[in-house]
Amino acid sequence: MHLRVLVFLMAAFIFNGCAPDADQSNDSPVKPSNFNLRAHPGIEEVDAQLAAKFKAMHTKKGAAYTPRTKHLDENGWAHYTNRLFLESNPYLLQHAHNPVNWYPWGDEAFETAQRKNLPVLLSIGYSTCHWCHVMEEESFEDLEIAAYINTNYIAVKVDREERPDVDAIYMSAVQAITGRGGWPMTVWLTPDRNPFYGGTYFPARDGDRGATVGFLTLLQKIKAGYDQRPEVIRQAGAQLTDVIQSMLTPAQGGAPPLEPVLHKAIAHLKTRFDKENGGVIGAPKFPSTMPVRLLLRYYRRTGDQDVLHMAERTLLKMASGGIYDQAGGGFHRYATDKKWLVPHFEKMLYDNALLVMAYLDGYQITGNPIFKQVATETLVYIQRDMTSPEGGFYTATDADSLTPAGETKEGYYFTWTPSELESVLGKKDAAVAARYFDVTESGNFEGRNILNLKSAPADVAAQLGISPRELSATIAKVKPKLYEHRNRRTLPLRDEKVLSAWNGLMISAFAKAGLLLDKPEYIQTAGKAAAFIMQRLYTDNRLLRSYVNGEVSGKAYLDDYAFFIAALLDLFEADPDPTWIDTAIAIEKILSGHYLDHAAGGYFMTADNHENLIAREKPGYDGALPSGNAVAAMNLLRLSEFTTDDSYRQKAVKTMAAFAAIFESNPLVLTEMLAALEFSLDNAKELVIVSPRGKTQASKPFLSRLRSTYLPNRALIQVEMGKHARELAATLPIVKGKTANGDQPVAYVCEKGVCLLPSVTPENFAEQIAPVKMMATES
Repeated sequence: MHLRVLVFLMAAFIFNGCAPDADQSNDSPVKPSNFNLRAHPGIEEVDAQLAAKFKAMHTKKGAAYTPRTKHLDENGWAHYTNRLFLESNPYLLQHAHNPVNWYPWGDEAFETAQRKNLPVLLSIGYSTCHWCHVMEEESFEDLEIAAYINTNYIAVKVDREERPDVDAIYMSAVQAITGRGGWPMTVWLTPDRNPFYGGTYFPARDGDRGATVGFLTLLQKIKAGYDQRPEVIRQAGAQLTDVIQSMLTPAQGGAPPLEPVLHKAIAHLKTRFDKENGGVIGAPKFPSTMPVRLLLRYYRRTGDQDVLHMAERTLLKMASGGIYDQAGGGFHRYATDKKWLVPHFEKMLYDNALLVMAYLDGYQITGNPIFKQVATETLVYIQRDMTSPEGGFYTATDADSLTPAGETKEGYYFTWTPSELESVLGKKDAAVAARYFDVTESGNFEGRNILNLKSAPADVAAQLGISPRELSATIAKVKPKLYEHRNRRTLPLRDEKVLSAWNGLMISAFAKAGLLLDKPEYIQTAGKAAAFIMQRLYTDNRLLRSYVNGEVSGKAYLDDYAFFIAALLDLFEADPDPTWIDTAIAIEKILSGHYLDHAAGGYFMTADNHENLIAREKPGYDGALPSGNAVAAMNLLRLSEFTTDDSYRQKAVKTMAAFAAIFESNPLVLTEMLAALEFSLDNAKELVIVSPRGKTQASKPFLSRLRSTYLPNRALIQVEMGKHARELAATLPIVKGKTANGDQPVAYVCEKGVCLLPSVTPENFAEQIAPVKMMATES
């Protein structure tokens, strides 16, 4: 039976034909436990063994632990506690005291469903997701809905950030059923883990938020269909699983892609470009990180001024919008409107890492100081608000915050009124700030104001009758005051997971910024974070996924390996400690040993000894994060340049060839892999800068020339004569025989192992790195 037919039949059962079971009672007697716990609604008693584990965990967490639920006893402890209380994951702990009897993902949940012949209700989200919070409050904290779930389903909760493999599988199912996806994600499964129905956020009851069918009615009708038409459910689940498997594995590969694919992708970007606001036409607008960096690469190789304009316009409009935190630095998740004004207020580590790198590229190629300022302010935000004492980077902060009245409101923490500005800044500076940040009595968001730069600073200065210099000085003075006052409000929740993959991205951002902006403190921050990953999340020659509150969990995924290898390469360019390049090579060997598809090319998301799921994804598409295969391909190309070992390049080419069909049909979904393709088609430069022993600072004039040259396709090796040179030469043959000139540094510029005459002056070095292998644009 065709999938669409099965989905249609399921919809018929859900909305038309099947009545919920009449004999299911939602009023089961409640027997109190010895641990001051109530049995969950719909469940007769608390399991004694679980109660003992909960009591031990309660003791371990101590008095500082606060249950996150509205169902509390007179002592402030939760009425209900489920298995999520035994987990360390922040998102799971948010749901540990819902009246829903949640299970974490694992065999226990599915074995219980099999034994009781119950369907599984799978809910996937993350800790800083606004609509996840809404669905929790409306449905998962509702006693009637919880009772029905507990009686008729096995409920499983998953953090998409900790289990991207599970998320990818069931997101594919939801997209196949509904044509779209998002979080919270709600999926109905058979006990053998096959999905048969799904969606995203559902209002609790019929009529809520304009919904014809609410979540409770949906639960009832799907359970009736499950009981009365089990064969159709089984067929739908099996066929949907087949569809998922085909969606998560690319079609048969072909020849490696070539330049025409790049031209095709850029031409398509031009048709989608929002000429007024930058980015892609329409709303919502997500940060344009990977497309902007691809545009800048393409401009370098073609001189296409329209492409440069697209990148600049997008970077400027994002920086002036409300999506950028004008007072505190850093970017919010996305804008709900086409002008980048009204953000979804959560802040994600990965967005900010990718945006820093985009703004650094923009600054290097244009010299625009605004781009440098945005990158710097974002890194200051990460150092100040998102870095653990041990050096790792936290995951995210929430969209929601509390008002003085104790109400939960999205974005309250970030918004202002004119009177608030005046109370913090005084009348004179408040008037300047209000004009500069577009703060009015009517507001631009629920009666309050999202700070944004509606007018150009020069126009604001003219309107105020002051000089641009005076305006700039005033704004520089008021920003920290606004930030400090804002922090007296209740802070948005911070997810303090440390994820290997996301930390890899931010390590790259700090390392690149440290090298480009000559900021050793940024390189130190990157090095401390990399050392943290190596010490806490790298065990028995394998990476782990997540660290929180001293506990590590989860086998690493392709992204963890690929992003961390990239981070190590970026760190090595900025800080030529042999440890970084040696570790990158060692970890790449592990990745290729356990994740590579040796026959067809490309890498699977999961290792060869990972949990056996219903599908094994080979990710190629970019989402909010770049594809792990794209970053892995770029790593291989870079390693080939660093080591002169062509086997790396061959693996990279085979990886890109594995996605040949997608390159041909829809190259823009492979934006990051297009960057790797552009690298592979260029003559990447191998740069070896050799300093005399004990005089590494002597190479600074050469590095200064490199900083002023946009050269993304390169391998930079900084060498100090003596022990350091010998250690590097053991791994990087290109270093052998390259020496300083007495007490003077020397720079060597090579392509594919063939070197130009040594450069003894920065001027000569600049001339040697300037030539670009141009591509002819399509007519």
